[in-house]
Amino acid sequence: MQIDLTRTSDRREGAYAMIAIKERIHCKTRLAGSLSESTRVALVRSMLARVLAATRNAQTVRQTIVVSPERDEIPADIPVLADTGTSLNAALEQAHGVLRELGCRELLVLPADLPGITAAEVDTLVHAGRTSGFAIAPDASGTGTNALCFTSPQPFRFQFGPDSYVLHLREAQRMGWEPKVVRLPGLAFDLDLPADLELLGEQPWPTRLRA
Repeated sequence: MQIDLTRTSDRREGAYAMIAIKERIHCKTRLAGSLSESTRVALVRSMLARVLAATRNAQTVRQTIVVSPERDEIPADIPVLADTGTSLNAALEQAHGVLRELGCRELLVLPADLPGITAAEVDTLVHAGRTSGFAIAPDASGTGTNALCFTSPQPFRFQFGPDSYVLHLREAQRMGWEPKVVRLPGLAFDLDLPADLELLGEQPWPTRLRA
């Protein structure tokens, strides 16, 4: 797929934000016992919209790219790179390769399920990546990875999955980078389990979305 990385970004320089998401109907299946299918899909779309808004409003982000097998409700000005369905890490590596060929040297990687993320937190992470060459935001448990930012033209072996935080740190060290750890509430909280619905606070969907 051909994409124009300057279409929405000619007003500023900055990082390219890459967000991966599966077909919406296959997202957050662990919430199936707590939410109806339609409500779960609505929640997934709401969280993705929050992440997209954060990257759109961040001063450090030049353009956002979504990696997904479907466009769904993604705004027309945001390019979508096809996810071939092999694995998340393979899809990210393939998309990263496309972006590198188009001149991307500063990459921000975010999941689509960060309901509390803010533009200011995105800017903090990117600034940390610029300072150290590699920044990582762990999840609340300290075992997963909720965001990465690095500034390098080299290929990167993504390690999302069990114990991804430690594995990403090892990969960064293998690349010769000195990781900077960024801990912020909106980057730490990703919604995966029914218990997480109670932690959404005053977000518009926690109790009203229950089936």
